[in-house]
Amino acid sequence: MSDMTPASTSLRLTPELVARVTRVVEDRGLRPSGTPASDADHQAAIRALFATGKASSEVWLFAYGSLIWNPACEIVEQRVGLVHGWHRSFCLGWDIWFRGGEEQPGLMLSLDRGGQCHGLAYRLPPDAVQANLLRLFRREILVTPSAHISRWVTVRTQRGRLRAIVFAIDRGSRRYVGGLTPEAVADALAVAVGPWGSMAEYLLNTVSHLEALGLRDRQLWRLQELVAERIEAATGRTSASGLAAGPSPPIS
Repeated sequence: MSDMTPASTSLRLTPELVARVTRVVEDRGLRPSGTPASDADHQAAIRALFATGKASSEVWLFAYGSLIWNPACEIVEQRVGLVHGWHRSFCLGWDIWFRGGEEQPGLMLSLDRGGQCHGLAYRLPPDAVQANLLRLFRREILVTPSAHISRWVTVRTQRGRLRAIVFAIDRGSRRYVGGLTPEAVADALAVAVGPWGSMAEYLLNTVSHLEALGLRDRQLWRLQELVAERIEAATGRTSASGLAAGPSPPIS
């Protein structure tokens, strides 16, 4: 990963640009192919995860994408952290159910091997660990077999290292999409829209929340510029001024 600070310090992708591609898409109840995951499946996966061991009585989750701005679980503590050996990537595809369609499928973020990733470590309430894990697994693991797998990672924080659960891509899954150029990813993110909203909105939410934490992902920063360019070109006019990003943050 590069440590070069981007020349621009404000987001080019803005809510106004996102609004240009927003439209209502009917939810037809479609889900990824596979057997719908049951609570029994989730509970078995949680037991298998904990059978591999955990470092302490505290249970942490590492958030790198939508879990940062929509955690879907109770949290009693959060810390900014860094994971080595993994990076966030739009490698979970092709989405035709949530933020994409058959003609313009989307790509979702996952954690893929290599590099490093800044994100948030969330500590789950000690008296409701299982209930919150079940909520998380219901959201992240919809079918079996799943393209997302749960595992432990080591997170470095200012208060020391901790072990945390993360949902990472299964490179053996048919839904793993690797090797795309940033331009090809931006082509998809700029147009994909589904019942849950647009991929442009998903990207903006992730980048802006990372910026608010003082974090900058070099790849996502470049993607938001490319997506903004494509939306501007498709709609025939430039964007209003971007959102202030503040001081140059660390890059992952």
